[in-house]
Amino acid sequence: MYLEHFGLTEFPFGLTPDTQFYFDLPSHREALNILLIALHNGEGFIKITGDIGTGKTMLCRKLLNQLQAPFVTAYIPNPHLTPAGLRMAIADELGISYTRNAGQSRMLQQINQFLLNAAANLQKPVLIFDEAQAMPVETLEALRLLSNLETEKQKLLQIVLFGQPELDVLLQKKSIRQLRQRISFSYTLKPLSSQDVNAYVKHRLMIANLTTANLFSPIANKALHFYSKGIPRLVNILSHKALLSAYGKGLNKIGFKQVQLAAQDTEDTANRRLPFECRKSILFFLLFSISLMIIKHKVLP
Repeated sequence: MYLEHFGLTEFPFGLTPDTQFYFDLPSHREALNILLIALHNGEGFIKITGDIGTGKTMLCRKLLNQLQAPFVTAYIPNPHLTPAGLRMAIADELGISYTRNAGQSRMLQQINQFLLNAAANLQKPVLIFDEAQAMPVETLEALRLLSNLETEKQKLLQIVLFGQPELDVLLQKKSIRQLRQRISFSYTLKPLSSQDVNAYVKHRLMIANLTTANLFSPIANKALHFYSKGIPRLVNILSHKALLSAYGKGLNKIGFKQVQLAAQDTEDTANRRLPFECRKSILFFLLFSISLMIIKHKVLP
């Protein structure tokens, strides 16, 4: 592969949510600050939404790493569960012992007792759901009933929902309006700006121990932003393929052509065509770069 060719020690644009590569993007920073403030203040429900590939799972993992004692966390990555399955998943994550044939009333009592004991020990249990838009309505209602567990002074359980925009549509259902009203903080992750894409790519390359400066040309970074529309997952896919393309040609720099080829090879970006004004700008930039090279060649002995 291209690691040795570019002097990298690991692949910089993997699709797994490796928090080693977490970059403090403005939108992610705002979301993480909201989450930490809300959780430290003891808020009940918090919701983070974003389109596919905007980095929700990465942010979720970052939050889990940040929440140290007195927080006790339970992470449920696939909440497409029945109400009974939800309670069992919560019990498993919190380390609550139960028999498989335990009735749901008994299960609820055990969860409640765990939460009361945690409060007595000054602990703060937090449930974190990824892909929350996949949760059935009846399971969301069961989750709301769990959130009713509280003392006169505090909530016994805090809940964070990470989901796609479909989660907002789901929460508009009249049958779960009580849950919607309990969401005290919410935030929507935004796509990256052109400057963010540039900084994001440089950061991931730096974590992968790149020693060469400006591996991606300015025009390549602009192309990455255009084709990805600022979605981090697409930036990763296109950057990885652009590196493969450059490696295959023996190139040491990534230019517009490599990003364009990567975009044409990617289903979500294959049909995106540069507007006429962008094509003019690229042509001007290329002509300007060639002119500088010619001038430099003539000036230097």
